[in-house]
Amino acid sequence: MSTPTPAVTRRQVLAALGVGAGAAAVASCSRSSSGDGRIRLAMFHAPESKLNPLTNDGSKLVRWSCAESLTTLNADGDAQELLATSWKREGETTWRLTLREGVTFHDGAALSAENAAAALTFAATAAKPPRVLDGIQLTAKADGKDLLVTTAAPDPLMPQRLSSPQLVILSPAAYPGSSDGAIDPVGHGTGAFILKQANGSSGATLERNDTYWGTKATAPGIDVTYVPDGAARANALRTDTADIVEAVPVAQAGNIDKNLLHEVSTPRTSTLYLNTRSGPFADPALRAAARNAVDPAALIKTVFEGHADSPVGLLGPAVPWAAELRAWKKETYPGASGAAATGKVPGATAAGTVPAGTAITLASYTDRPELGEMVPLLVQQLEAAGFKVTQDVREYNQIESEALAGTFHAVLVSRSTVQDSGDAVAYMTADFSSSGSYSMNGLHDEKVDAAISKAAAAEPGDERRKAIMAAEQAILATGAAIPLAHERVIQGEAAGVTGAQRDPDERVLITSATTVKK
Repeated sequence: MSTPTPAVTRRQVLAALGVGAGAAAVASCSRSSSGDGRIRLAMFHAPESKLNPLTNDGSKLVRWSCAESLTTLNADGDAQELLATSWKREGETTWRLTLREGVTFHDGAALSAENAAAALTFAATAAKPPRVLDGIQLTAKADGKDLLVTTAAPDPLMPQRLSSPQLVILSPAAYPGSSDGAIDPVGHGTGAFILKQANGSSGATLERNDTYWGTKATAPGIDVTYVPDGAARANALRTDTADIVEAVPVAQAGNIDKNLLHEVSTPRTSTLYLNTRSGPFADPALRAAARNAVDPAALIKTVFEGHADSPVGLLGPAVPWAAELRAWKKETYPGASGAAATGKVPGATAAGTVPAGTAITLASYTDRPELGEMVPLLVQQLEAAGFKVTQDVREYNQIESEALAGTFHAVLVSRSTVQDSGDAVAYMTADFSSSGSYSMNGLHDEKVDAAISKAAAAEPGDERRKAIMAAEQAILATGAAIPLAHERVIQGEAAGVTGAQRDPDERVLITSATTVKK
């Protein structure tokens, strides 16, 4: 399929404009040229839930080195010590963790097994528990100085699960008296920086924690500004009004000194979710028709300008072990070059004929500019196959509830496939199981549920990885998810910035070692 000219022209216009409509949003990042060592951070996404760590906002607290979880992960996804220094399994369903001594919260309270258990209990019993606990019935209690975590069924991944940013441990004062109240992270973490102010959707202010249990931060503080407009974020880097910039749009990369840009392959995949609950895509044959209609190669060339990898499944090249265990090996996922899907995903439904005028609504969000730019191209590709498409593109927080309720026939999303626990099972459970908390496709499939359950029960290592890939195959065979691109992130760092982390899993960003010199 040829590349549509209008999309190219629009991207050229966006790049030429440079600053974009939201440029004023970065004004608060500026400081005098003399510098004070504070880190000016431009983030692409404002908090969704007032920095409630049980939601995606937990990642912000971790990326600021403000709040910490019991464990962390290494590059291979194995659990490493953080607030917990060791752990062992006792029986099939209980884990005993030894906590680090000498840790105090930012409000002066001491870390203990009692308050760690209370934090986990609050998360597990919340009205909407963190998605990392999807399918997990967890109880926690203190046993002397140790923390005991017990699950209703065996959970071999518990040490990795406890690394999730959604399970950071905050001071007892952060938690309300009931599950209906709001968690307050301000001044209640354990990290190298203290969250002093959370200014809604505009930004946040953090100061160095001089009593941190680990290595004290070099920078005196962090000034965070939320800048949803991608052109404005890029302009902040060009004009030196931000030191670190999240997710520089590829449309802006050509206008920035290449020495300030750092590209990282990530386990994040742009995926088209099709609503299997009602409407045209309740029919597997029409889902297959949509799968065959899309042309990811054209999207990657036009929208990502080559800064993405062709889809090979749900898990991309940032998950290096996946390729050798995949049933169709290194072949490109169906549709990547407009080719027919037949035979490439074992068990996949054959495409049906699209009845003339079949109407669908395609939704996505502007917070990630590439998604909004893909939508017009997807509309053209789907309409060429016979669908009549209405598009609905807004900010993420305006479409999430509608998407989860099944309002749209198709939703284009960007998902980190191993974010919560360093393991793809949590993502698959949330997005594709019958009980999933992030099921925009509403999938209820016995084979998928069985495959995910088998992967969830498997021990970490080769057995679990094989089970994960079998679950990926089962999910793709339903046609409920169409991978379009394995994303790379472009992180901007001004001259003089050292020690900023370029984390494929988008967990770590600013640490004690991050410095700014002007």
